Amino acid sequence: MEPQEQTHGSDGNDCSVSGFDSAEKVIMKWDATASEEAREKMIFTDPQEVKLYLHAVDEIQRYVSSAGELETRANSAIQIAMARLEDEFRNILVSHSSPINSDSLMSSSSSSSHLEVEEDASNNDEDDQEEETDLLKRTGSSSSSSSATVRLPTGRGSYSRSTSSIREIELIPIDAVVYLSWIARRMVSAGYLRECIQVYGSVRKSAVDSSFRRLGIEKLSIGDVQRLNWEALEQKIRRWIRAAKICVRVVFASEKLLCEHVFESVGAVNIHEACFMETVKGPAIQLFNFAEAISISRRSPEKLFKILDLHDALIELLPDIESVFDLKSSDSIRVQAAEILSRLAEAARGILSEFENAVLREPSRVPVPGGTIHPLTRYVMNYISLISEYRPTLVDLIMSKPSRNATDSNAPEMDFSEVENKGPLALHLIWIILILQFNLEGKSKYYRDAALSHLFVMNNVHYIVQKIKGSAELREMIGDLYLRKLTGKFRQAATYYLSRRTQILEKLSPAYRSFLGRFRSHIESGKHPENYIKITVEELETEVLDLFEGLTATQQHQRRRSE
Repeated sequence: MEPQEQTHGSDGNDCSVSGFDSAEKVIMKWDATASEEAREKMIFTDPQEVKLYLHAVDEIQRYVSSAGELETRANSAIQIAMARLEDEFRNILVSHSSPINSDSLMSSSSSSSHLEVEEDASNNDEDDQEEETDLLKRTGSSSSSSSATVRLPTGRGSYSRSTSSIREIELIPIDAVVYLSWIARRMVSAGYLRECIQVYGSVRKSAVDSSFRRLGIEKLSIGDVQRLNWEALEQKIRRWIRAAKICVRVVFASEKLLCEHVFESVGAVNIHEACFMETVKGPAIQLFNFAEAISISRRSPEKLFKILDLHDALIELLPDIESVFDLKSSDSIRVQAAEILSRLAEAARGILSEFENAVLREPSRVPVPGGTIHPLTRYVMNYISLISEYRPTLVDLIMSKPSRNATDSNAPEMDFSEVENKGPLALHLIWIILILQFNLEGKSKYYRDAALSHLFVMNNVHYIVQKIKGSAELREMIGDLYLRKLTGKFRQAATYYLSRRTQILEKLSPAYRSFLGRFRSHIESGKHPENYIKITVEELETEVLDLFEGLTATQQHQRRRSE
């Protein structure tokens, strides 16, 4: 039970003066500026001293504005008392402030809805009194009065609780919370509200900063983040997503709960809000500045998927952010989170558009040896396969169909009439495949051999078809109708390629066979016939087939040696 003001007898002033003198002696005994012993010891380590000191403060406070002869002494004593209580307040906070252990909190985002502390309104006064008595036994305080008790939820000796996602834990033991509440009430009553908030906020902010360091959250400005190379940023984004969930759902939520319990019995309006924001506003801004820096950074295709990871993490956290920062004073935090989410969505849309332009205008002109698969084809198809894996997010973000600049002659015509039932995201994927084909057809013209040109188209379209068929998500989005169109393109190139090969062999083989029939005997009867007849008809046909398979002369030679 919190120490109460002493009552006085009817003989008035003598008793009052006596009570004031006794209280003043207690205050002066603990004046750290006048006593070495007072500097070395703390009051709130001894429950009996706590009781005496708080009674003394309450007694002195009665005379602060009394306009009587004791007012001057009371004002002086109360200043000394408040300085002492401020030191005690700070010491209790510091001695019970330690960073949260991240390893023990990794399951916080999936906490059950079990309520660890029950605050059942149906409990009767007798039950409440029993809880308070039990609490007071642990704090060593008297239970002689119940008119001004500090009521805290104490079930099973803890005030922590958890919901489906938010997990509020006990940051400071409840005995210490009670002491803090008692001190805060007297500091505020004496006009030391600002000092109380400053001490509380500075100590608890240091504890939050320590938790941030343990979670791997660095103090980086937006400029610092934007100067980091992408490989380093990828690692930091993964760490941020993991840490942000703990910060919001555990660290910030628990700090809010602690503020409520320390200051809920203090008379000042919204003091718990002020203390909460004094504690977490700086760390919260630090936390969200990282995501904001990513959202406004230079756009490039490789950033898309990490930006989507950030977006997904933030949209999952947004209800918890709104719950934890539901106070009027924390509007700026909620607004910042919502704006970052919007910018991440816009960044994802912008990156997809820039990726489409990059595919269309990829400038390489050197033919791929042998008409094999171009690196651009592999990159683009792997990229859109990943896009299809982010379908649930991108379906909500990509809301407009792809569009072609009517004045751009270097872009293919768009005709989506056959796939008009597809959503915007699917149409963007089809458009990317279309402009990839358009680019590849341009690259096929750099081959001097028409057969290799068709082999190049055939190989690359075949790769595109196989990648679509290999991904259930991608195949569903592209659709069988467009897939059949791609397959038709492959068969067209293959047919032209095979026809070309057959036409050449039909003309070349009979001509070479006729040459050998007419001149073999003459050549072989002369000197060095091997200089004139180096291969047979069958070997010629094999070399032509090798040529159509894209084998170089060196590769053909290696194949013959292996045979």
